[in-house]
Amino acid sequence: MNKKEILAKTVGRRKEAVAQVQLIYGNGSFIINNKPAQLYLQNSSNSIFSIKAPFEILKNIENPNNYKMENIDTFVKVQGGGLVGQAEAIKLGIAKAITSLDEFSFKNSLKKKGYLTQDSRVKERRKYGLRKARKAPQYNKR
Repeated sequence: MNKKEILAKTVGRRKEAVAQVQLIYGNGSFIINNKPAQLYLQNSSNSIFSIKAPFEILKNIENPNNYKMENIDTFVKVQGGGLVGQAEAIKLGIAKAITSLDEFSFKNSLKKKGYLTQDSRVKERRKYGLRKARKAPQYNKR
């Protein structure tokens, strides 16, 4: 196998954030926008745990190609939104990428954990005559 062989390429989205994820054979590094994941996510333990959660499936399930988190480098380009939205977009992108590695082995377990469900909630647009999406000026009867 070629060391720079791309295993999977997918896209994850959440709110305004779009994450392009690539899984490549390597030594287990996790790079987001050319920075280590811990540095990019500002050591936010919840976000770091969230983005690495889909890889736990690789440990728990016996897979035919013997994929392990230690052997896979993850490269992510993400833009738009805030850090939490970006972390959720990355998590979805990684889950989709793992599914594309071997659909039959991983898809059911990822689906049960909820990693393949896209959260489509976005900010509601502002309407004319209102201060925000739903906040109206105070009503004056007299």
